[in-house]
Amino acid sequence: MLRFVSLAALDAVAFLVLRFGIRALRDEAMLGQAVAAPLAAVFPRGLLGGLSFPVAVVLGLFLAGAYGQGDSRRSAARVARGVGIAVALTLWANLWQQSVSQVLFQGVLIAAFCWCALMMGRVFYEGLVRLIFNVPADGQPIVFVGDRDDYEAQRTHGILRGGMDSQRATSWVHVPRSPDGLPAESTQKTIDRLHAALAALHAHTVVLCGEFAKPTFEAIVETANSAGIRVLSTSRASGVVERRVEMVWYNGTPFVELTVPSLMAWQQAVKRVIDFTLASAGVIVLSPLFLAVAVLIKRDSKGPVFFAQKRVGYAGEEFTVLKFRTMRAGADAEKAALSHLNASGDQRLFKIPDDPRITKLGAALRRWSIDELPQLFNVVYGTMSLVGPRPFFKADLKGYLDHHFARLGAKPGITGLWQVAGRSSVVDFEEVVRLDREYIERWTVWLDLSLLVRTLPAVLRGRGAY
Repeated sequence: MLRFVSLAALDAVAFLVLRFGIRALRDEAMLGQAVAAPLAAVFPRGLLGGLSFPVAVVLGLFLAGAYGQGDSRRSAARVARGVGIAVALTLWANLWQQSVSQVLFQGVLIAAFCWCALMMGRVFYEGLVRLIFNVPADGQPIVFVGDRDDYEAQRTHGILRGGMDSQRATSWVHVPRSPDGLPAESTQKTIDRLHAALAALHAHTVVLCGEFAKPTFEAIVETANSAGIRVLSTSRASGVVERRVEMVWYNGTPFVELTVPSLMAWQQAVKRVIDFTLASAGVIVLSPLFLAVAVLIKRDSKGPVFFAQKRVGYAGEEFTVLKFRTMRAGADAEKAALSHLNASGDQRLFKIPDDPRITKLGAALRRWSIDELPQLFNVVYGTMSLVGPRPFFKADLKGYLDHHFARLGAKPGITGLWQVAGRSSVVDFEEVVRLDREYIERWTVWLDLSLLVRTLPAVLRGRGAY
């Protein structure tokens, strides 16, 4: 309750400070009319007035789970979801009086400003908590209990993440594997060592690594709980390759659900709004470049301006991807004859350095990824996203192993982790799948924006593009 009340009060104060700041810049013109005029157009008087918006912010953050323990309250994604709920609750009535585009534009800007204010408040809150409760800047003391071999195996498989073992204060209580349980004398020695470690560190958390026999497990948990210390135990389900692990209730019974990593409905909706807005703006801004490239292609070689090809994307759905033509006409029919030149050695990653089918202009277009720009039309239409796994051929599905299908959990993108990591220089299909899966598992709006920003330097370097 203390955590909820203090965080809710801080969030309300952060929003009110933001509102007063907007009013000072808009009404008092503290930075001049050059700033006041645009603010007045975007945030007219009365838009953020009253108590409705701060109440909606607190309600939205509560529904998004941003008042929970640990990482929940620090999660930028949860705060973003809460702000989105607040904006939707307060601006939906404006749809009856204003255009959808105007309300959407206002909502995005309000959400962005509000998110920044709330996250700065959360940073202040975390600093205050560390100061009051004397928590080290690099984390609370942790005692690890278990077999070190199990711990190293869990780190290797990505079950333990976030550098837990790099905490400022840590201690180990080694418990060897024993399927039948430790002898009573050994169990008591283990508990004595655990008591000593907890007292020496003033530990806040005990992390159980690996598997324990039931008597040993119960003794360790009872010892930690009796000291009022939080106990965390890694799940064997977390080691199942490429699966999202969630706790669910089914017919009154708790289960661990294992599902294929994929974007949820709300995530797809948020991506779609961002994709449509940015891609539409991109098509308008780049239309002179499109026209110039089209003229150059027609003058450079015979054939159509665009190259259309069937690919497979989200959930295995087939669609037509658009590119500027960079090869001579009929080059696709020559693919089989040139398969021996494939640099990756894998037909699912067909890449040929100095491909003889590429025209002189096509080589330049590929080097700077200009040939990919017509895919903005795919994004506007909804068959692709700005950021995501790369689209692939339907024939490639025949060679897929089960875990490769994780790539189908999001719409294919113009750019993504694979492209930023090395573009065509990444020739290991397993590495491509890993990067695509990592993107889906880690997806946030900010990850998309960061990848878009990082794509430009990757393109300008021009390495690995052929």
